[in-house]
Amino acid sequence: MQRLIRLLALLMLLLATANALAAGLSRKQRQQLEEIQTAYGATLRWGGVEDAMGYIDPEVRREKPLTAFELNRYEQIRISGYRERSANPLPDGTWERRVEVGVINVNTQAERTVGVVERWRWDKDAKRWWQVSGLPDLWQGM
Repeated sequence: MQRLIRLLALLMLLLATANALAAGLSRKQRQQLEEIQTAYGATLRWGGVEDAMGYIDPEVRREKPLTAFELNRYEQIRISGYRERSANPLPDGTWERRVEVGVINVNTQAERTVGVVERWRWDKDAKRWWQVSGLPDLWQGM
């Protein structure tokens, strides 16, 4: 039984390494991606929308600035959970991450779960990752 567990753990490690190598990422870039994604999720959950905007690609922020209406909508919710479901490299060099977000309406205290797809790109000049999908749409299907 222990042999099977070790074999499965080795297989998972090899798959993760193959994913990173296939995307052309160094170990340091992959580690930075994981760290910034964790920080982004924590910021959405415990911080504010303004703080989360610091993770959004500056080009996206310029093209799609948040309106007062959108800021007000985000003030009406709290994030109760932020769980990664999958992360995969895309052919264009970006990484796609699918997450499950728990959302609580502060007025009704009703909780629901929303699936969100994020895309992350490596900025060679800044030597950091940017989220290029913008803030999550937490009102899907409403």
